[in-house]
Amino acid sequence: MDFPKQIRPRPNVAAIRISALLPILEHLAQDNAKTDEFLGRFGISQSNLSDPYALIPLSTYVQLFEAAAAQTREANIGLQLGMQIRPADLGPIGVLYSLSPTIRNAYERISRDVMALQGGTQSTLFEVGSDYIWTYRVIDPEIWPRRQDAEYTIATMCQLTRSCFNSNWRPVEIHFEHDQPSDNTLAQRSLRAPVVYNESANRIIFERTQANKIHRQEDRGLSLILKRHIGDLLGETRGQDNVADQVRKRVAAYIGQRALTVDTLASELRMSPRSLQRKLAEEGTSLREILKAHRMELARLALTQDKLDLAALAVTLGYADGTVLWRAFRGWTGSDPRSYRRAQTNPPDTANDADDYGSDL
Repeated sequence: MDFPKQIRPRPNVAAIRISALLPILEHLAQDNAKTDEFLGRFGISQSNLSDPYALIPLSTYVQLFEAAAAQTREANIGLQLGMQIRPADLGPIGVLYSLSPTIRNAYERISRDVMALQGGTQSTLFEVGSDYIWTYRVIDPEIWPRRQDAEYTIATMCQLTRSCFNSNWRPVEIHFEHDQPSDNTLAQRSLRAPVVYNESANRIIFERTQANKIHRQEDRGLSLILKRHIGDLLGETRGQDNVADQVRKRVAAYIGQRALTVDTLASELRMSPRSLQRKLAEEGTSLREILKAHRMELARLALTQDKLDLAALAVTLGYADGTVLWRAFRGWTGSDPRSYRRAQTNPPDTANDADDYGSDL
Protein backbone atom coordinates (compact mmCIF):
# COMPACT_ATOMS: atom_id res chain seq x y z
CA MET A 1 0.00 0.00 0.00
CA ASP A 2 1.29 3.47 -0.87
CA PHE A 3 1.27 5.53 2.33
CA PRO A 4 1.79 9.28 2.31
CA LYS A 5 5.45 10.00 2.80
CA GLN A 6 5.03 11.43 6.28
CA ILE A 7 3.53 8.26 7.75
CA ARG A 8 5.35 5.53 5.83
CA PRO A 9 7.48 3.68 8.42
CA ARG A 10 11.20 3.92 7.78
CA PRO A 11 13.32 0.78 8.10
CA ASN A 12 13.91 -0.14 11.76
CA VAL A 13 11.26 2.36 12.93
CA ALA A 14 8.72 0.83 15.34
CA ALA A 15 5.39 0.34 13.55
CA ILE A 16 1.87 -0.85 14.30
CA ARG A 17 -0.89 -2.34 12.14
CA ILE A 18 -3.28 0.33 10.94
CA SER A 19 -6.19 -1.82 12.20
CA ALA A 20 -5.29 -0.55 15.69
CA LEU A 21 -6.74 2.84 14.68
CA LEU A 22 -10.21 1.50 13.89
CA PRO A 23 -11.67 1.52 17.45
CA ILE A 24 -10.47 5.10 17.89
CA LEU A 25 -11.91 6.24 14.56
CA GLU A 26 -15.25 4.51 15.17
CA HIS A 27 -15.49 6.31 18.50
CA LEU A 28 -14.66 9.64 16.88
CA ALA A 29 -17.39 9.04 14.29
CA GLN A 30 -19.92 8.46 17.08
CA ASP A 31 -18.80 11.74 18.62
CA ASN A 32 -19.54 13.47 15.29
CA ALA A 33 -15.90 14.39 14.93
CA LYS A 34 -14.59 15.19 11.46
CA THR A 35 -12.45 12.09 11.07
CA ASP A 36 -11.03 13.00 7.65
CA GLU A 37 -9.75 16.30 8.99
CA PHE A 38 -8.49 14.60 12.15
CA LEU A 39 -6.59 11.92 10.20
CA GLY A 40 -5.16 14.54 7.90
CA ARG A 41 -3.32 16.10 10.85
CA PHE A 42 -1.27 12.89 10.98
CA GLY A 43 -0.84 12.46 7.24
CA ILE A 44 -3.44 9.66 6.99
CA SER A 45 -6.36 9.49 4.55
CA GLN A 46 -9.42 7.23 4.49
CA SER A 47 -7.87 5.28 1.61
CA ASN A 48 -5.00 4.29 3.91
CA LEU A 49 -7.46 2.37 6.08
CA SER A 50 -8.41 -0.14 3.38
CA ASP A 51 -5.61 -2.55 4.33
CA PRO A 52 -5.87 -3.40 8.06
CA TYR A 53 -2.47 -5.13 7.99
CA ALA A 54 -0.61 -2.11 6.63
CA LEU A 55 1.86 -0.43 8.99
CA ILE A 56 2.18 3.09 10.38
CA PRO A 57 4.78 4.41 12.83
CA LEU A 58 4.02 3.55 16.45
CA SER A 59 4.76 7.16 17.44
CA THR A 60 2.01 8.36 15.06
CA TYR A 61 -0.48 5.95 16.60
CA VAL A 62 0.34 7.01 20.18
CA GLN A 63 0.16 10.72 19.30
CA LEU A 64 -3.14 10.20 17.48
CA PHE A 65 -4.60 8.40 20.51
CA GLU A 66 -3.65 11.29 22.80
CA ALA A 67 -5.08 13.79 20.31
CA ALA A 68 -8.36 11.84 20.19
CA ALA A 69 -8.66 12.15 23.98
CA ALA A 70 -8.10 15.90 23.74
CA GLN A 71 -10.51 16.40 20.83
CA THR A 72 -13.36 14.45 22.46
CA ARG A 73 -12.51 15.80 25.93
CA GLU A 74 -12.61 12.22 27.18
CA ALA A 75 -9.59 11.72 29.41
CA ASN A 76 -10.57 8.05 29.85
CA ILE A 77 -11.03 7.19 26.18
CA GLY A 78 -8.35 4.48 26.31
CA LEU A 79 -10.02 2.76 29.26
CA GLN A 80 -13.45 3.00 27.64
CA LEU A 81 -12.33 1.50 24.34
CA GLY A 82 -10.32 -1.25 26.02
CA MET A 83 -13.33 -2.39 28.02
CA GLN A 84 -15.31 -2.83 24.78
CA ILE A 85 -12.76 -5.06 23.02
CA ARG A 86 -13.60 -8.54 21.71
CA PRO A 87 -11.11 -11.31 20.85
CA ALA A 88 -11.84 -11.02 17.12
CA ASP A 89 -10.90 -7.32 17.21
CA LEU A 90 -7.27 -8.43 17.61
CA GLY A 91 -7.42 -10.74 14.62
CA PRO A 92 -5.77 -14.16 14.83
CA ILE A 93 -3.93 -13.20 18.03
CA GLY A 94 -7.21 -12.48 19.81
CA VAL A 95 -8.86 -15.64 18.55
CA LEU A 96 -5.88 -17.76 19.63
CA TYR A 97 -6.06 -16.06 23.03
CA SER A 98 -9.71 -17.11 23.35
CA LEU A 99 -8.81 -20.76 22.60
CA SER A 100 -6.16 -20.92 25.33
CA PRO A 101 -6.81 -23.51 28.06
CA THR A 102 -5.53 -21.26 30.90
CA ILE A 103 -5.14 -17.56 31.63
CA ARG A 104 -1.39 -18.05 31.98
CA ASN A 105 -1.18 -19.65 28.55
CA ALA A 106 -3.21 -16.80 27.03
CA TYR A 107 -0.91 -14.12 28.47
CA GLU A 108 2.17 -16.04 27.34
CA ARG A 109 0.81 -16.10 23.82
CA ILE A 110 0.08 -12.38 23.80
CA SER A 111 3.62 -11.69 25.04
CA ARG A 112 5.12 -13.88 22.34
CA ASP A 113 2.94 -12.84 19.40
CA VAL A 114 2.31 -9.12 19.99
CA MET A 115 5.05 -8.26 17.49
CA ALA A 116 2.69 -9.49 14.77
CA LEU A 117 0.55 -6.42 15.51
CA GLN A 118 3.11 -3.87 16.61
CA GLY A 119 6.78 -3.27 17.18
CA GLY A 120 8.54 -0.99 19.61
CA THR A 121 6.74 -2.38 22.64
CA GLN A 122 7.68 -5.00 25.18
CA SER A 123 5.44 -7.38 27.11
CA THR A 124 6.47 -10.23 29.37
CA LEU A 125 4.85 -12.63 31.83
CA PHE A 126 6.85 -13.74 34.83
CA GLU A 127 6.25 -15.28 38.24
CA VAL A 128 6.82 -13.57 41.59
CA GLY A 129 5.83 -15.52 44.70
CA SER A 130 2.19 -16.56 44.47
CA ASP A 131 1.44 -14.16 41.59
CA TYR A 132 2.09 -13.67 37.90
CA ILE A 133 3.06 -10.24 36.61
CA TRP A 134 2.34 -9.23 33.01
CA THR A 135 4.17 -6.08 31.90
CA TYR A 136 3.67 -3.78 28.94
CA ARG A 137 5.52 -0.66 27.88
CA VAL A 138 6.54 1.33 24.82
CA ILE A 139 10.30 0.97 24.61
CA ASP A 140 11.16 4.42 23.22
CA PRO A 141 11.08 6.95 26.12
CA GLU A 142 10.71 9.80 23.61
CA ILE A 143 7.20 8.57 22.72
CA TRP A 144 5.45 10.47 25.48
CA PRO A 145 2.80 11.13 26.71
CA ARG A 146 1.30 7.70 26.15
CA ARG A 147 -1.37 7.38 28.80
CA GLN A 148 -4.14 6.38 26.37
CA ASP A 149 -2.15 3.54 24.80
CA ALA A 150 -1.22 2.20 28.24
CA GLU A 151 -4.73 2.34 29.67
CA TYR A 152 -6.23 0.90 26.48
CA THR A 153 -3.80 -2.03 26.53
CA ILE A 154 -4.30 -2.86 30.22
CA ALA A 155 -8.09 -2.52 29.96
CA THR A 156 -8.07 -4.72 26.84
CA MET A 157 -6.21 -7.49 28.64
CA CYS A 158 -8.57 -7.34 31.62
CA GLN A 159 -11.62 -7.40 29.35
CA LEU A 160 -10.29 -10.33 27.31
CA THR A 161 -9.56 -12.28 30.49
CA ARG A 162 -13.12 -11.79 31.72
CA SER A 163 -14.80 -12.51 28.40
CA CYS A 164 -12.72 -15.62 27.65
CA PHE A 165 -12.21 -17.12 31.13
CA ASN A 166 -14.10 -15.69 34.10
CA SER A 167 -16.51 -12.74 34.09
CA ASN A 168 -15.76 -12.13 37.79
CA TRP A 169 -11.96 -12.15 37.41
CA ARG A 170 -10.11 -9.51 39.42
CA PRO A 171 -6.38 -8.67 39.28
CA VAL A 172 -4.44 -8.28 42.51
CA GLU A 173 -3.12 -4.86 41.41
CA ILE A 174 -2.68 -2.67 38.33
CA HIS A 175 0.37 -0.47 37.64
CA PHE A 176 0.67 2.47 35.24
CA GLU A 177 3.81 4.40 34.34
CA HIS A 178 2.05 7.78 33.94
CA ASP A 179 0.89 10.19 36.64
CA GLN A 180 -2.32 9.57 38.53
CA PRO A 181 -5.16 11.55 36.94
CA SER A 182 -7.26 13.91 39.02
CA ASP A 183 -10.08 11.34 38.99
CA ASN A 184 -9.21 7.66 38.70
CA THR A 185 -12.63 6.36 39.74
CA LEU A 186 -13.30 4.79 36.34
CA ALA A 187 -9.94 3.02 36.36
CA GLN A 188 -10.58 1.52 39.78
CA ARG A 189 -14.12 0.50 38.83
CA SER A 190 -13.48 -0.92 35.36
CA LEU A 191 -10.19 -2.68 36.13
CA ARG A 192 -11.58 -3.97 39.46
CA ALA A 193 -8.29 -3.67 41.31
CA PRO A 194 -6.14 -1.19 43.24
CA VAL A 195 -4.38 1.06 40.71
CA VAL A 196 -0.85 2.40 41.33
CA TYR A 197 0.73 5.12 39.19
CA ASN A 198 4.26 6.40 38.38
CA GLU A 199 5.63 2.88 38.00
CA SER A 200 8.47 1.81 35.66
CA ALA A 201 6.06 -0.14 33.42
CA ASN A 202 2.38 -0.90 33.00
CA ARG A 203 1.53 -4.14 34.78
CA ILE A 204 -1.27 -6.53 35.62
CA ILE A 205 -0.61 -8.59 38.74
CA PHE A 206 -2.84 -11.64 39.17
CA GLU A 207 -3.03 -14.80 41.25
CA ARG A 208 -1.05 -17.80 40.02
CA THR A 209 -3.65 -20.35 41.19
CA GLN A 210 -6.41 -18.72 39.12
CA ALA A 211 -4.09 -18.30 36.16
CA ASN A 212 -3.25 -22.02 36.01
CA LYS A 213 -6.85 -23.26 36.20
CA ILE A 214 -7.87 -25.17 33.06
CA HIS A 215 -10.99 -23.68 31.46
CA ARG A 216 -11.23 -25.62 28.18
CA GLN A 217 -9.68 -28.18 25.89
CA GLU A 218 -7.95 -26.40 23.05
CA ASP A 219 -8.99 -26.94 19.43
CA ARG A 220 -5.54 -27.95 18.20
CA GLY A 221 -6.44 -27.89 14.53
CA LEU A 222 -7.72 -24.31 14.63
CA SER A 223 -4.82 -23.28 16.85
CA LEU A 224 -2.29 -24.59 14.32
CA ILE A 225 -3.91 -22.58 11.53
CA LEU A 226 -3.90 -19.42 13.65
CA LYS A 227 -0.28 -19.95 14.70
CA ARG A 228 0.72 -20.29 11.05
CA HIS A 229 -1.05 -17.03 10.20
CA ILE A 230 0.57 -15.25 13.15
CA GLY A 231 3.94 -16.66 12.13
CA ASP A 232 3.51 -15.16 8.65
CA LEU A 233 2.71 -11.77 10.17
CA LEU A 234 5.69 -12.00 12.51
CA GLY A 235 7.91 -12.74 9.55
CA GLU A 236 6.89 -9.39 8.05
CA THR A 237 7.57 -7.28 11.13
CA ARG A 238 10.19 -8.93 13.31
CA GLY A 239 13.83 -8.26 12.68
CA GLN A 240 16.66 -10.28 14.17
CA ASP A 241 17.39 -8.70 17.54
CA ASN A 242 21.01 -8.84 18.58
CA VAL A 243 21.83 -10.03 22.08
CA ALA A 244 22.06 -6.48 23.46
CA ASP A 245 18.53 -5.70 22.23
CA GLN A 246 17.21 -8.89 23.82
CA VAL A 247 18.83 -7.90 27.11
CA ARG A 248 17.41 -4.36 26.86
CA LYS A 249 13.89 -5.74 26.47
CA ARG A 250 14.27 -7.87 29.59
CA VAL A 251 15.75 -5.00 31.56
CA ALA A 252 12.73 -2.87 30.59
CA ALA A 253 10.36 -5.58 31.79
CA TYR A 254 12.07 -6.64 35.00
CA ILE A 255 13.70 -3.53 36.45
CA GLY A 256 12.48 -2.91 39.97
CA GLN A 257 10.72 -6.30 39.98
CA ARG A 258 13.38 -8.99 39.57
CA ALA A 259 17.11 -9.38 40.03
CA LEU A 260 18.95 -8.32 36.88
CA THR A 261 22.21 -10.27 36.84
CA VAL A 262 24.29 -11.87 34.14
CA ASP A 263 23.34 -15.29 35.52
CA THR A 264 19.57 -14.73 35.48
CA LEU A 265 19.51 -13.09 32.04
CA ALA A 266 21.84 -15.71 30.55
CA SER A 267 19.48 -18.43 31.79
CA GLU A 268 16.52 -16.74 30.06
CA LEU A 269 18.47 -16.37 26.84
CA ARG A 270 19.57 -20.02 27.04
CA MET A 271 23.28 -19.34 27.06
CA SER A 272 26.05 -19.44 29.65
CA PRO A 273 26.89 -16.28 31.64
CA ARG A 274 30.31 -16.22 30.00
CA SER A 275 28.75 -16.41 26.52
CA LEU A 276 26.35 -13.58 27.34
CA GLN A 277 29.18 -11.36 28.55
CA ARG A 278 31.22 -12.16 25.45
CA LYS A 279 28.32 -11.45 23.08
CA LEU A 280 27.58 -8.13 24.75
CA ALA A 281 31.24 -7.17 24.60
CA GLU A 282 31.32 -8.01 20.87
CA GLU A 283 28.34 -5.68 20.42
CA GLY A 284 30.16 -2.91 22.29
CA THR A 285 28.26 -2.92 25.57
CA SER A 286 27.69 -4.77 28.86
CA LEU A 287 24.85 -5.50 31.24
CA ARG A 288 26.12 -2.70 33.48
CA GLU A 289 26.00 -0.19 30.62
CA ILE A 290 22.54 -1.32 29.52
CA LEU A 291 21.20 -1.01 33.08
CA LYS A 292 22.78 2.41 33.46
CA ALA A 293 21.30 3.69 30.17
CA HIS A 294 17.83 2.41 31.01
CA ARG A 295 17.88 3.88 34.50
CA MET A 296 19.04 7.23 33.13
CA GLU A 297 16.19 7.27 30.60
CA LEU A 298 13.55 6.45 33.21
CA ALA A 299 14.98 8.88 35.76
CA ARG A 300 15.11 11.77 33.31
CA LEU A 301 11.56 11.04 32.17
CA ALA A 302 10.31 10.87 35.77
CA LEU A 303 12.03 14.15 36.59
CA THR A 304 9.93 15.97 33.98
CA GLN A 305 6.72 15.06 35.81
CA ASP A 306 4.91 17.35 38.22
CA LYS A 307 5.45 15.19 41.28
CA LEU A 308 8.46 13.20 42.36
CA ASP A 309 9.16 10.93 45.30
CA LEU A 310 12.87 10.07 45.19
CA ALA A 311 12.42 7.05 47.44
CA ALA A 312 9.68 5.61 45.23
CA LEU A 313 11.67 6.36 42.07
CA ALA A 314 14.71 4.61 43.58
CA VAL A 315 12.70 1.43 44.20
CA THR A 316 11.27 1.60 40.67
CA LEU A 317 14.79 1.75 39.25
CA GLY A 318 16.04 -1.11 41.42
CA TYR A 319 18.08 0.96 43.90
CA ALA A 320 18.16 0.40 47.66
CA ASP A 321 17.03 3.93 48.53
CA GLY A 322 16.90 7.56 47.41
CA THR A 323 20.47 8.25 48.52
CA VAL A 324 21.88 5.63 46.15
CA LEU A 325 19.80 7.08 43.31
CA TRP A 326 20.97 10.61 44.17
CA ARG A 327 24.61 9.54 43.92
CA ALA A 328 24.06 7.63 40.69
CA PHE A 329 22.21 10.53 39.05
CA ARG A 330 24.90 12.97 40.09
CA GLY A 331 27.47 10.68 38.48
CA TRP A 332 25.46 10.52 35.23
CA THR A 333 24.67 14.19 34.80
CA GLY A 334 26.85 16.17 37.20
CA SER A 335 23.66 17.49 38.80
CA ASP A 336 21.51 16.16 41.62
CA PRO A 337 17.91 15.07 40.76
CA ARG A 338 16.23 18.07 42.40
CA SER A 339 18.36 20.61 40.58
CA TYR A 340 17.95 18.74 37.32
CA ARG A 341 14.17 18.69 37.65
CA ARG A 342 14.08 22.37 38.55
CA ALA A 343 16.13 23.16 35.45
CA GLN A 344 13.80 21.11 33.23
CA THR A 345 10.53 22.50 34.55
CA ASN A 346 11.67 26.10 35.13
CA PRO A 347 14.50 26.94 32.74
CA PRO A 348 16.49 30.00 33.87
CA ASP A 349 15.99 33.24 31.96
CA THR A 350 19.69 34.09 32.01
CA ALA A 351 22.94 32.28 32.43
CA ASN A 352 23.36 33.94 35.84
CA ASP A 353 20.25 32.16 37.10
CA ALA A 354 21.54 28.73 36.15
CA ASP A 355 22.86 27.83 39.59
CA ASP A 356 19.96 29.25 41.58
CA TYR A 357 18.14 26.00 42.43
CA GLY A 358 17.57 25.71 46.12
CA SER A 359 14.11 24.39 46.96
CA ASP A 360 13.14 20.78 47.44
CA LEU A 361 10.68 19.01 45.17
